[in-house]
Amino acid sequence: MNCIYYRNSFTEFSKVDFYMKIKLFYLTLFFSIYSYSQNNTDIYLFDLIIGDSIIVVNNPIDISGNNKGYDNQPSFLNDNSGVLFSSTRNDQTDIALYEIKNNTKSWLTSTDANEYSPIQTPNKKYFSAVRLEKNGKQLLWKYSFNKKKQRILINSLKVGYHAWFNKKMIVSFVVGDPPSLVVSNLKYKIKYPIDKKIGRSIVKIPNTELMSIISLEHGEPEIYSIDPLNSEKKYIADPLEGAQDFTWTPGGTLIMGKKDKLYKLKPGVDKTWIEFASLKPYGLTGITRLAISPFGDKIAIVVDEVTE
Repeated sequence: MNCIYYRNSFTEFSKVDFYMKIKLFYLTLFFSIYSYSQNNTDIYLFDLIIGDSIIVVNNPIDISGNNKGYDNQPSFLNDNSGVLFSSTRNDQTDIALYEIKNNTKSWLTSTDANEYSPIQTPNKKYFSAVRLEKNGKQLLWKYSFNKKKQRILINSLKVGYHAWFNKKMIVSFVVGDPPSLVVSNLKYKIKYPIDKKIGRSIVKIPNTELMSIISLEHGEPEIYSIDPLNSEKKYIADPLEGAQDFTWTPGGTLIMGKKDKLYKLKPGVDKTWIEFASLKPYGLTGITRLAISPFGDKIAIVVDEVTE
């Protein structure tokens, strides 16, 4: 179960080039994990229209609520009714919920710690989030929506990012040198690594029992599918150059963003990334994280904070 597949040939890179790339990538990743407060970002919710040959985004709404500071890491509720995200208030990062129907934002956490990367649990009763204590302790916690219950979900792992594989299994980016991809089986209380040298995006591939990640195992970033049950990896595509966040449409098309533009790639169909939308008409740029709703009718996009 713990086997990991690696390519051993590095003929296309010199050793110096390879290790320089690795060092630069993880230095960037380190600061992306630990420097949340330095990034002033907003989250915009767009209508998403997916046709046979076109994808359209329009009608943006700033779900951050004109909030100054860090608003990031959006994820949709399982019933498509809202978006969970991290948001700064009073020099602290808490978890907020934007309800799409009512166009309202509410706060779900108010602890002394900072919380990041919220995701609703598969049973819909709770949400999980990375909790960073003032003493530096960083673990994955589970919270109830009514604020009454909270507990550590995974002990002894310094989780940076995570995704639910099913009701009992979580796939996590675990902070380390290098960072590793670890599966936690909550039912049997076991943990096992399935990959290393990975990026921060961990996304389940729609209509499959596979996860997708960006791997830097071979020097250049590559998108792979990975089976958490047997560690089997398969190459999907090269990511958009200069981008490290991706999402999937329900129909199986990859979406990535860079600066003010969005790109798509249908594995097995498209040979290169194809630009399909620009956020420039809305005055938005600096695209990083993205999330598409379960119904495929909305997309949440993190951009640089708009300043007057």
